[in-house]
Amino acid sequence: MASSGARDRVECAATAARARPATTDPQSPANTSHPQRIAVIGGGPGGLYAAALLKRLAPDRQVTVWERNAPDDTFGFGVVLSDETLGGIEHADPVVYAALQKHFTRWDDIHIVHRNNRQTSSGHGFAALGRKRLLEILHDRCRALGVELRFRSEAPYPDWLAQSYDLVVAADGVNSTTREAYADVFRPQVATHRCRYIWLAADFAFDAFRFEIAETEHGVMQLHGYPYAPDASTVIVEMHEDVWRAAGFEELDEAGSVERCAKIFSEALRGRPLRSNKSAWTTFRTVVNERWSHGNVVLLGDAAHTAHFSIGSGTKLAVEDALALAACLEEQPTPAEALAAYEEERKPVVASTQRAARASLEWFENLALYLDQPPRQFAFNLLTRSRRVTHDNLRLRDARFTEAVEREFGCPPGTPPMFTPFRLRGLTLRNRVVVSPMDMYSAVDGVPGDFHLVHLGARALGGAGLVMTEMVCVSAEGRITPGCTGLYTGRQAESWKRITEFVHARSPGTAIGVQLGHSGRKGSTRLMWEGMDEPLPDGNWPLVAASPLPYKPGSQTPRELNRAQLTDIREQFTAAAWRAARAGFDLLELHCAHGYLLSGFLSPLTNRRTDAYGGSLEKRLRFPLEVFDAVRAVWPEERPMTVRISATDWAEGGTTAEDAVEIARAFAAHGVDAIDVSTGQVVSDDHPEFGRSYQTPYADRIRHATGLPVIAVGAISSWDDVNSLILAGRTDLCALARPHLYDPHWTLHAAAEQGYDGPGVVWPAPYRAGSRRPQTGRTDAPKPRLTLET
Repeated sequence: MASSGARDRVECAATAARARPATTDPQSPANTSHPQRIAVIGGGPGGLYAAALLKRLAPDRQVTVWERNAPDDTFGFGVVLSDETLGGIEHADPVVYAALQKHFTRWDDIHIVHRNNRQTSSGHGFAALGRKRLLEILHDRCRALGVELRFRSEAPYPDWLAQSYDLVVAADGVNSTTREAYADVFRPQVATHRCRYIWLAADFAFDAFRFEIAETEHGVMQLHGYPYAPDASTVIVEMHEDVWRAAGFEELDEAGSVERCAKIFSEALRGRPLRSNKSAWTTFRTVVNERWSHGNVVLLGDAAHTAHFSIGSGTKLAVEDALALAACLEEQPTPAEALAAYEEERKPVVASTQRAARASLEWFENLALYLDQPPRQFAFNLLTRSRRVTHDNLRLRDARFTEAVEREFGCPPGTPPMFTPFRLRGLTLRNRVVVSPMDMYSAVDGVPGDFHLVHLGARALGGAGLVMTEMVCVSAEGRITPGCTGLYTGRQAESWKRITEFVHARSPGTAIGVQLGHSGRKGSTRLMWEGMDEPLPDGNWPLVAASPLPYKPGSQTPRELNRAQLTDIREQFTAAAWRAARAGFDLLELHCAHGYLLSGFLSPLTNRRTDAYGGSLEKRLRFPLEVFDAVRAVWPEERPMTVRISATDWAEGGTTAEDAVEIARAFAAHGVDAIDVSTGQVVSDDHPEFGRSYQTPYADRIRHATGLPVIAVGAISSWDDVNSLILAGRTDLCALARPHLYDPHWTLHAAAEQGYDGPGVVWPAPYRAGSRRPQTGRTDAPKPRLTLET
C-alpha cells in the first residue's frame, strides 16, 4: 500500500506547483532540479496517471505518452481499487477522484461456493469500475492538462528517448521492451506458475465478490468473479495446467473456451453466456527486477513488478507507483536522487505485496488439497490464503462469520484457536504454541547448566504448551560447537533431569521435549557469535557425513560413513533417547533438517552415495528411518515422537516440496506422530524466499497431502498469525523462536492481549498480579477549548 506520507507529499507538491510561476528557461534552477521533457511508454492506467500527475505538478512540462493501441482498445474488463489507493488519488488529483467516484460499483460481501454450499463473509469494502471507463477518465484528464497522447504509435527505442527527454517512464507492461532493452541493468527475474487462466465477462452484476469451485472429471477449476458496473462482471476462470490439458482447452479456440467455461459455471452465471475480448488462456508470470531505474529511465507498474490477480493488485500497484514517483520527483533535488528515493520507497511495499500474491496463487495451485475441509473452514482458509487477511482482521470485518468458523473448529466460547488443546499420542498439549528449538551454545562438556535451567524454565513459565530444547547431540563428535549440549553421559542426563523436574513442578501442564541430533558435516565450528559455521581455530574434531562434501569453502571435509560407523551412530541415538526418557522429557524429536547428519542423507545435494543408502529417495531415507525405528523402540510407547525436516533445500537439484511429502509419508509409515516442517540450511549457497510465515506453506501441503499433524515454523511472529494458521487448518502447532527470545512470556501476553483467561494458558501464581497490561502515561494532549482563526 502507498504510505499516507507519500500521498501527503503529493498533495503538498500539487499545492506548491499551483503557486509556482511557469518557466520555460532550461537553465533555471527549477528545470535543473525537475525534469521538463518527460516521455511515458505505455498508455495503461499507471502510465496515464503518472503523466497526468507530472503535468499537473508542473504545467510547463512537456509530457508525451506513446500507446501502441487505439484509445478504445482495452484488454480485461473490471479494475478493483482499494480504499487506500483511492485515498492517494483523492489527495493528489481530486478531479480524477471525482470522476472515478461517479462510476464505482461498491460491495462488501465475498461469496465462497463449494460443493453446493455457499459461505458469505462481509465487511470487505471493494470498489471497481470498468477498465475502459478508467482509461477514458485518465485520457480526459491528460488532455485537459495538456499531456500529448500518441495512440497507435510505437514508442521510439528507449536509447533515443533517454537522449531526447529528461525522464523516460517505462510503463509498458509485463512484456516491457524497455526492461528487456536494459536487462543487464534491471536484471529481471520472471517466474512462470502452474495455473492457466482466462479473462472473461458476464452481462450482469454479481451481488458480491464470488469464488466458485467446480470439481470436474478432469480436476478442480475455480471462478473468480466480481461486478464492475450495474450490468457487468469480470469473470476469471482458472485451473492447474494439468487440468487445463486434461479438459481439452488446449484444442479449443477462443469461442469454444468461452462456451465451455460458461457451461462449467452455469449455476454461478445463472445460465447466462460469457463474453470475451481477445481473451486467451495464459499462465501468470511474476516479474521481479533487481533495479528499477537506469540513468533517466525508470520502470513503473507491470514493467517493474507483477502480483497475481487473485489479490487484485496490478492496477493498484501501478497507480501507487505513479503517486510515489511524482512525490519523489518533487521533493528530491535531482532526478537521480528522486529515482533512487522512488525505488527505495516502493520496492519493500511491492515485495510485501508480491509475497502475499505468491501465497495466494500457490493456494489456488494447490486448491485440490483443501476440498475436503469443512465448508466454513474452507472459506476461512481461502479468505486468509495471502496472509494479508488474518483471524483478528476478519473478526473485525465479520465477527459472526469468524465465530461460526471457530465453533465448527471446536473452540469453546471466548477461546482463541491458539488456546485449544491438541493431543499427540498420550500427551495432551493445553495450547498450540511451541517454543522452537534454539541452539544456545552455552554448555560446558555438553552439560546444560544454570543458563539452560533459567532459559527453558522461563519459557515454560511463559505459558507455551510445549517447550523444546536446543538440538541435543548424541556424541561429543556430533556437536556443532564446543558449547552444544549432549545426552551421551550420565552427568548430562542428570542435568537435564533437573530442568524437566523444574518445568513439571513449577509450570504444571507445560510439556518439555528434547530434540536429538548429530551435526554431521556442520560440526566442529565456532560459537554462533564468534563466526557461524566457521571452523574452530584449533581443537577441531574429525567430521563424518553421508558423503565427503564440505559444508562450504574452507570447511572441514567429512569422512563418508561406512556400515559399521552407521551402526555405531544409530546406537548413539538410541542411548541418548534412553537417557532422555529417564530424564523425564515428554516428547522426543529427531532432527533430520538443516544439513545435519540425518538431513545430509535425505538431500540429493549432500548424499552422493552409490550403496544402499544413496541414490533414490527411498534409499536416501533408509538410514534416517533406521535411526527413527531404533529410537522409537526405546522411547516410551505413550510418549510422542516427531521429526523435523527441511521441506526444501532452496537450491536447484535439492529436496523439493513433492519430496518432502514423500519423506513425511515414509516417517508416517514408521509411526511418527507429527512432522516439524522447516526448510533450508542444508547447503551454504541456498536462496530462501524470506517473509512472514514463509515456511508454513510446506507444512500446510504435508498436512493435507498425508493427514499427518504438523508443526509450522518460520517467521511466525504474532498471536494473530498463530490463530490464523491454526483455524485455517494449515498447521496443528506453531513453533516460534525469536519471539520467545524477545519475550519469554509471549504466550501469557498473547492471552492477556486477547482478553483470554481459561485452561489453555495458566499464569503461575507468583505472576498473576501481572496478568493485566501495565498502565502507561497519557499520550493524548488536552483538546483546546477554543479555536481562533487568524
